[in-house]
Amino acid sequence: MKALVTGGAGFLGRHLVDALSKRGDEVTVLDVGKSNSAVEHISGDITDPATVSRAVRGKDVVFHSASVVHTKWNQLDTIKRVNIGGTHNVIAACREHGVEKLVYVSSASVVYEGEDIRNGDERLPYARKFAAPYAETKSIAEQAVLTAKDLLSCALRPHSIFGPGDTRLVPAILEKAKSGKLRFSVGRNEKLTDFTYVSNVVDALLAAADRLEPGSPAAGQAYFVTNGEPTPFWSFVRRIVEPLGYASPRFSIPYPIAYAAAWARESLDTLRGGTLNSEESLSRFTIQYLCTDHYYSHAKATRDLGYRPAVSIQQGIERTVAHLRAPTPFARELATSKESA
Repeated sequence: MKALVTGGAGFLGRHLVDALSKRGDEVTVLDVGKSNSAVEHISGDITDPATVSRAVRGKDVVFHSASVVHTKWNQLDTIKRVNIGGTHNVIAACREHGVEKLVYVSSASVVYEGEDIRNGDERLPYARKFAAPYAETKSIAEQAVLTAKDLLSCALRPHSIFGPGDTRLVPAILEKAKSGKLRFSVGRNEKLTDFTYVSNVVDALLAAADRLEPGSPAAGQAYFVTNGEPTPFWSFVRRIVEPLGYASPRFSIPYPIAYAAAWARESLDTLRGGTLNSEESLSRFTIQYLCTDHYYSHAKATRDLGYRPAVSIQQGIERTVAHLRAPTPFARELATSKESA
């Protein structure tokens, strides 16, 4: 199978590219960043129709993973241009070159309105009031993919992906732990959230592509993909940082105070033009996420795609911690150069 992975140089994208390559598929990456995989790489932006068309040409399936994750209400033009406009470019290129299969990486946040969601499933409607521009733009893009005529398409909605090579969730936690800013948690540690180990998401993506055939129940459908092990957020944090020698939070900040601080911080950021580093600073969306239940059933994905999480939360945490303990190639190179000197 000839596959294109947009965003293939990102965290999930790299794992997907590796899995496709290992099973013998011919893979092309389209990304503004550099790819570490030994596959064809097209350096370009999905907001450029000509670049997208060139990347899609000759493919059997497109995995559309590229997007901008941003949880503050600023930089809206950029978010819309990438997440919505880029998706329309991918759809148009698939039609232009007769590529029928399109698998879209969406988000569970497309149904989230800042209130508790317990064991939610695909019968939940799209949010009427979105908690973040990322969620709103992903919702619009997902609907465009699922209603695209002449395409066999589906959308997967993973939630809080983590694992080796993570560039957002776990690094943000560790950065706060290293700088001493992880002394406080927010809210009570009884609210449950879904975390999804990265290889489980990859398994679901491959299963979706393989099952997208004429008459398939997967065509035109959206699927929640999680580990199915709802976990308190701060318990997850503790299980990551403590094995690495960092202290977990000792004190708790009440929700109203944290939300007010986030509102002030986000407002100041917006006045300054807005930054695309949502995991590094407070946002109202982040505080709402920390203080509500939001976990989902993957029963539909199991029924239609045969999806079952092969790696448990605990196994995923252990693999992630082991990866973080191992020296990076850069660190090994630096150590070698120091020894030589």
